[in-house]
Amino acid sequence: MSARASINAPAIPGFSYVRPLGAGGFAQVFLYEQDMPRRLVAIKVLNGSVAGDGAGAELRATFESEADVMARLSSHPSVVSIYEASISLEGHPYLAMEFCPGSLGQLTKGKPARLVDVLDAGVRIAGALETAHRSGVLHRDIKPSNVLLTTLGKPALSDFGIAHVLGGRQAEGELAMSIPWSAPEVVQLESSGSVSTEVWSLGATLYSFASGRSPFELADRAQNTRAKLSERIAKAVYQGIPGAQGYEHFDEVIARALRRLPHERYASMAEFGEALQALQRAYGFDVTPLEVTSDAWVPRAEPVEAGTRGPVVTSVGRATRAEARAEMLAQKRGTDDDGLLLDRPASPLRAGLIGAGAALAGVAAIAVVVWALTGGGG
Repeated sequence: MSARASINAPAIPGFSYVRPLGAGGFAQVFLYEQDMPRRLVAIKVLNGSVAGDGAGAELRATFESEADVMARLSSHPSVVSIYEASISLEGHPYLAMEFCPGSLGQLTKGKPARLVDVLDAGVRIAGALETAHRSGVLHRDIKPSNVLLTTLGKPALSDFGIAHVLGGRQAEGELAMSIPWSAPEVVQLESSGSVSTEVWSLGATLYSFASGRSPFELADRAQNTRAKLSERIAKAVYQGIPGAQGYEHFDEVIARALRRLPHERYASMAEFGEALQALQRAYGFDVTPLEVTSDAWVPRAEPVEAGTRGPVVTSVGRATRAEARAEMLAQKRGTDDDGLLLDRPASPLRAGLIGAGAALAGVAAIAVVVWALTGGGG
C-alpha cells in the first residue's frame, strides 16, 4: 500500500493506528489496537465522506447496509466478526472487525492447497453462505481474497460490502462482478446475483484453492484478458485440476457447481456443502460440520433507508399462544419458568385474613394463660 494510504488512516477515539493492511476500489483497511478491551482489530474505512450532499447520503446507505448485514451474520463461526460501526472524526464511515492475519487467496495464488484444506474451507464457507441465504442476503462477491484466515487458522468469509437483500429493490445499474469467479449469467449481464450464481462462485473459488488459479484462466497470460476470460466463462467448458492425481471425484463435484445452466447446479449451499462432506468421507478425511445458524436467530434482512435509523425495535418473535398460556398457569401456581416459587406480595384480602387469624390466635393464647393462673377451673 502507498504511503498516501497510511497517511489517510483516520483518527478514531478509542483506537490507536498501527499500520495499513490493504486497499480496494471502495475502501481501505488498517490495523488498529483497540484501547478497551485491548486487542488488535482490522478497521475498514470507506473512501469518501458522509457529507450532506447526495453522494454522502448514498455512501451512508451503503455503509449502514454492510454494517447491518455483517452484524446479522457475524455470529456464524465462518463469518468475520464485526465489533463496531461508526463515523471517524474526518467523516469517513468505518467498520471495526476481527483481525484476520491472512487469506486463503494469498496463500494459494500460484500454489495449490492440500485437498484436505480445500474441502474443509468449502464446507465451512458453504455453511456461512447457507446462513446468509436463509436470512435473505446474497454475498455477491465470493472469491479467494474474501476468504480470510482467523488467528486460529480457520477460514472466514469477509466483505459483504456489495451484499444484496433478496427480494429488496435493486439499485439501477448496480452489479457485482469479479470476472474470474463470476457465473456466466453475471458475466453476460443477465443477472446481478442469485443463490445459483453464489454456488458457481464458491465452486470457482474452491477450484482456485486446489489449482492455484481460477478455473478458466490459462497459463498464457495474454489469453486472460477480461474479454477472453469472459468468453470462456460463458461457454463453461470445465477443465479438471491440471496435473493433479486422484482428483476425479473432486472434479465431478466442482464441475456440477460450474454448470453453464443455473438449474443444473446445486440447488442450495447446504446441498453443495453436503456434496463436499461426501468427498471428505470418500477421501478418508475428517468430516467438517456444516454449520448453519438456527433460523430462530437469523431474522430476515430488511432494507433500511438512510437517515431512518432510530430507536431499536426488536425482531425477536413474541411468545406463542401456548407459551403465553403456560406462563399464565405458572403464575397462578405461584411458580416461575424453572418451577421456583414466586416472591409475590400478599393480596389485601389474604393479608386481612392472615391478620385476623393472628389476632384470634393472640386472644386464645391470653385466655389459656388466665385459665392457668386461676387454677384451671379447679
